[in-house]
Amino acid sequence: MEPGKLCVLRQGPNGPYYNLQWREQGKAISRYVPSDQVELVAQHTANYQTFQSLVGQYAQLIIERTRAERAAGFKKKTSAPKSSWLKSRKSSS
Repeated sequence: MEPGKLCVLRQGPNGPYYNLQWREQGKAISRYVPSDQVELVAQHTANYQTFQSLVGQYAQLIIERTRAERAAGFKKKTSAPKSSWLKSRKSSS
């Protein structure tokens, strides 16, 4: 897995030159990618994007489940029974 985006720097006599760009702690970083590693780095960045997508889907499912559980808890809640002390105070008034 590799975060970032594979970009063409420029065209050379033997084909394009690539670099990998990503952000780390708010800073833009880029590294040259040798031509013999371009396909591998492209697969690694695709794997990272797939992972991020799956994490997002999982988080959304957990959020929905948490909200549903919380909503069900509010619906089940009934008013608390009054203590016998309160009942006796009201009847003696």
